Amino acid sequence: MSRSALTHAELTRALATLRLGMGASDLHGSLTGYLCAGGRAGADDWPAALELEPDPKADREILRRLYRDCRAHLDDPDLGFEPLLPESDAPVERRADALVEWCRGFLGGVGLSGTPMKGLSPDANEVLADIGRIAASRFDYDDAEEDESALSEVLEFVRVGVLLLHTELTRPRSARHSVH
Repeated sequence: MSRSALTHAELTRALATLRLGMGASDLHGSLTGYLCAGGRAGADDWPAALELEPDPKADREILRRLYRDCRAHLDDPDLGFEPLLPESDAPVERRADALVEWCRGFLGGVGLSGTPMKGLSPDANEVLADIGRIAASRFDYDDAEEDESALSEVLEFVRVGVLLLHTELTRPRSARHSVH
């Protein structure tokens, strides 16, 4: 039986020891963007590929676990990938802010992958642009029920969009360029 996936709270606690200077959602977004765009670093060397320097005395097992979880979720045939955000019982404001951080990290990770963004479908280009708009957003909170519904819709858009990007960006380059 496989162990459960790393939670936002577990990663947040571990980041205090690792001293990476970023939050759990931002880190997960960065790694997801890197892997989604075909970044090649493995479980032990991905922090260096993302220009991160964990405390050398800190246990890095949590980073290996994050890598394995992220890779497994992106490759899940049941499309089980989700951005790593605070639990659903956390205030909507906290989860929405974490999604903005996640999107910022995602775009940074895509950039650090070194994968050219040429030859993407119009849908994939639109997803990248929309994730960029989310990353630059500041949300207003007026009505808890509406805010919860809006966050669910945006989160589902990001989730599906990331899976679309992963499919396109990890295809062989020749296959991407032959699609018109």
